[in-house]
Amino acid sequence: MQLAPAARPSPARAARPLLGAALSAVLALTATACDAGGRAPGRPAGTTPPTARSPAAFPSPALPSSALPSSALPPVLTRGQARAALITAADLGEAWEPTRGAATWRDEVLKATAERTGRGDCRRLLDILYTEDLFGGGATTAPRATAALDAPDGGAQLHYRITSYRAADLDRTLAWLGTLPDMCGRFEADADGTGRDVRVTALTPPEAGDAGRGLRVTVSGTRPGEVLTVDLVAVRVGDDALSLTNGTLGEPADDATLTAVEVGTRRLTEVRRQGRAQV
Repeated sequence: MQLAPAARPSPARAARPLLGAALSAVLALTATACDAGGRAPGRPAGTTPPTARSPAAFPSPALPSSALPSSALPPVLTRGQARAALITAADLGEAWEPTRGAATWRDEVLKATAERTGRGDCRRLLDILYTEDLFGGGATTAPRATAALDAPDGGAQLHYRITSYRAADLDRTLAWLGTLPDMCGRFEADADGTGRDVRVTALTPPEAGDAGRGLRVTVSGTRPGEVLTVDLVAVRVGDDALSLTNGTLGEPADDATLTAVEVGTRRLTEVRRQGRAQV
């Protein structure tokens, strides 16, 4: 039996594989060229270049910081400028001097009480009084300058710091302080199995700066009749803030708190003005 010869392909059908191969080669070359043009020399294929991101508190964390308008970034004081804005013992009067070390009541009353307090906002407040860390714990909120002063005769200690951050975030912390007299007006904290009575009341700071809040916190001490009183005050001036705690087991030195806020705000305002003039 003789087999019939296979049908001969038409010219058009024979050309299709050649056309498809040529088209695939062109697409491959185009993809290679685009990939090479989109990455920096020396960067391995498939690696995405890192993008610098703004701090989480900024409005658009996903945007590169260079893409943000300059007005969105806080004008950070230099450390020298921040130190120039600090208060000194001379500002508070003869009773005050540079600190000799942490007051004993910080560990005996504040630390022990904060570690054993279960209520979130109230525990956070006690932690802040102990650590002095009002505006956060990251590098972006690290204080630019600090000062610690003692009044040895009355056992008072005043800690003062200046922090640079975004005004909106500083204001959020100040607003949170304003809620604490209602949320934590009076509660019991446990320290070494002993109940401590804690009371939180509003303290009105002098009218200074752009915004400010104050609290007075009292904690029953380790001995009968002993009460620790700590004033916490913060004032914002632009994208900078001063904050202080003034604590004592004796009679609170209200005038020291008032003077520190007034003098400190005036000094910070002047340092910021001089810094802008030098830019």
